[in-house]
Formats: sequence, C-alpha cells, structure tokens
Amino acid sequence: MSYYLYALVNNNGRIYVGISCNPKKRLKEHNSGKTKSTKGYRPWKIFFVERCNNRQEAREREKYWKSGIGKEKLKEILCAPVAQ
Repeated sequence: MSYYLYALVNNNGRIYVGISCNPKKRLKEHNSGKTKSTKGYRPWKIFFVERCNNRQEAREREKYWKSGIGKEKLKEILCAPVAQ
C-alpha cells in the first residue's frame, strides 16, 4: 500500500505536514474540523505531496519535512514562482 507525505498551508502561511493513504480525503477531514491540531487554522490547501512505498518510509520523510531544514525547504517550495 502506498502512503503519501503531504504539506498543507492556510491563508496565514502556516504549514502542516502529515502522512496518509489518501491525501485528498485527509484534507477534507482537516477542513471539516475533525483534526484537533489543525481545527483552529482552517481553511487548508495541499501544496506538496510525496509518494512513499510504505508507512515506515512515509514516517521517516515526515520527520525530515517537520524538521527545521525541511520546513525551510517547504517555505521555498511554497514561495517559488509557478512555471507556465
């Protein structure tokens, strides 16, 4: 089963990183207030998804993206101009 690491951003630029088998479904849960840690910061949108081969790999990648250097890279991705 594939797992996905995903990064969300809200209107204030707050970033949340998580893992799920279905990031789109998980986003709906975040935006409906079912997740305590993100409930007060809605609405969220997905801006980064990374496919992982299994839960262990996804968890390792989640730890990286939640670290200081990982968060800085996510901010760079978020601020990068979109190619047209």
